Order: sequence, then C-alpha cells, then structure tokens
Amino acid sequence: MRKIIHIDMDAFYASVEQLDNPELRGKAVAVGGSSQRGVVSAASYEARKYGVRSAMSSVIAKRNCPDLIFVKPRFERYREISQKIREIFFEYTELVEPLSLDEAYLDVTENKKGNPSATLIAKEIRNKIKEKTGLNASAGISINKFIAKVASDVNKPNGQKTVPPEEVLQFLEDLDIRKFYGVGKVTAEKMYSLGIFSGKDLKEKSEEYLTEHFGKSGSHFYNVVRGIHLSEVKPHRIRKSLGAERTFNENISSEIFMLERLENIAEEIERRLKKSKVAGKTVTLKIKYSDFTLQTRSKTISYYIASKELIMEIAKALLYQEKMKNSVRLLGISLSNLNTDKEDSNEEKKEISVQLKFKF
Repeated sequence: MRKIIHIDMDAFYASVEQLDNPELRGKAVAVGGSSQRGVVSAASYEARKYGVRSAMSSVIAKRNCPDLIFVKPRFERYREISQKIREIFFEYTELVEPLSLDEAYLDVTENKKGNPSATLIAKEIRNKIKEKTGLNASAGISINKFIAKVASDVNKPNGQKTVPPEEVLQFLEDLDIRKFYGVGKVTAEKMYSLGIFSGKDLKEKSEEYLTEHFGKSGSHFYNVVRGIHLSEVKPHRIRKSLGAERTFNENISSEIFMLERLENIAEEIERRLKKSKVAGKTVTLKIKYSDFTLQTRSKTISYYIASKELIMEIAKALLYQEKMKNSVRLLGISLSNLNTDKEDSNEEKKEISVQLKFKF
C-alpha cells in the first residue's frame, strides 16, 4: 500500500504567459500558432469556457472564441519554471516521476519531512509552488498512480482530491467511464455500445469479456476498476520512443519536397538522440493527408541506429513503399525499440485490502 500524489499544473503554458504578461490575465489565451495550419498547444481557463482545447485547430478555436489571443510558445521559459517546481518535489521525496513539464507522480509513503499525511504534503507542495512561481497546481492523492491521476482532475483548477484506501472501490464504481485515465473518445463510445457507462458497469464485466472486446487493455480495465495498478513511481522513467513531426503551411504532393522536409526532421531526431545518448531499431514514418486521415509505416532492423543518414535511408524506403493517397499536410519520423528498453518486472497481482487504514 503506497501513498501516491499526482501534481498537475493548471493550464501550465497559458498560465505562464498570463503570469509574465499582466495584460493577458483574465483573458482567453491560446498558446500555439494562429495560422490556418496552427494548433492550440494549451488554453487558459477563460478560453476553455468557449470550448477551446489543446490539439484543436487554431481556426476552429478562433471560431469558438473570436476574442482569443494567440501567443507563441516559449519552451525554455516553461522548462525553467518546471525545474523550480521539481526542486520543490525533491524537498519531500526522491521518488519523483515527471510525466511532462507540467505534471509528475510522487511517492511519499516514506518522505523527507516524516509527515504521515499525503494530503497535507500535497497541500504544502501546492502552496510552495504558488509562493515560488505564482502558479496554481492541482493534486490527486491515493494508493496508486492510476487513482491519483484520476483524482487530480476532480477539483481542478487549484484544488485537490484525496481517495483514501477505504473509499477507493466506491470512488471507482461511481466514476463516469470517460473519467478513467486511458479511455479516449473511441473507447468510450465502444463501452457505451456495450452498456458500460460507469465504473460499476465496468466492474460487472468479466476479464474474459473485456479482453474479447478491448484486447490487452481489457485486463488493464478489469484490474484498475478494482483498485489494482502495480506500476511504481519510476524516478528514472525509461524512454520508449523519440520522434519529431512537422505540419506544413501548404499541402505537399511531390515526394521530392517530402524528402526535403524529412531530411530536416531526421536532423532534429539525430540531435535529440545524441543529447539523450540513445539509439533505436524501429523507424516509423507518420503521414497525415489533407483529408486528415492518418497512416503510419514502420520498419525494424537488426541493429541500433542514431544517425540522420541511416534514419533517412529507412524513412525514404517507407515513403516510397506505396503511392500517396492524397496531398500531405504533416510528416513525422519516430525511432523506437530503443537501447534503453528493459523488461518490466511484473509482480504478482494482489487484490487491495480496503479495510487497511492509515493517515492520508
């Protein structure tokens, strides 16, 4: 039984922009490009009221919110503040697993402050983040990463939710299926078609039934709705893949022009691979057509590569593997099957004891 905190910064990129530019405070702000091909990276809560969301087309975002103010992202600034926030985490525990610049898991079962209450620790951390950065954070606190992650959304923004051991099963049963971390729009619709609308509905299905309809994810759903999630907080998270992609201002129809763009992408990947000191065996080419259909093509070789030349050699072969269906708006390359991959040691699954109580 662990005490896990999930800290999630509230509208992080947009909040940083509002922090640094007082004129943006209280206004609908989107971080991202405002061009025809632009995409929203993050939206302030004022913009979210109008339905503006991350990954949304900038054109649609502007249509939803005519007064939307677009700001170009400043990742160096975001990284700078993220580092300050992580320093606060390490005041409490060395077991910190960053998921991105704006969120992380902390295992505070045993912590540097000797505080038995994860709830109070989360509150302290959120207060310190506010004092040192001027930004708000939300938190979820529970017995494992899955529940803590889900709980951190409950009282957003600038709030926290604790799910103690004795409330775990009821919390999960009452949860809307769309709130289960990892259940996207497509999976939710499939669950609806099977009469699964809540955690309680999900729990009534057998593992065999869920595996039949959702493959490997079926076992995951079967376990998490019972409070079983054995993934530990990993301070040194193992990277599974590394990639880059580009959206073009105008659609591209010529493979020659596509190769030029892929050269630039491969160069960026080579730079990142050198910085991370990793190499990989599987190259994947991502193609998004002008009608927004997505296609991926992959090839795995027997040795590790990290150079632009070898990545491009495979990417080129994948590009010419079959004829283009349409003009292209986005190209991407990723390298996976990295030399950092390790076999995850799976512990024997154990049903949690919800009677076990300690200070949360």
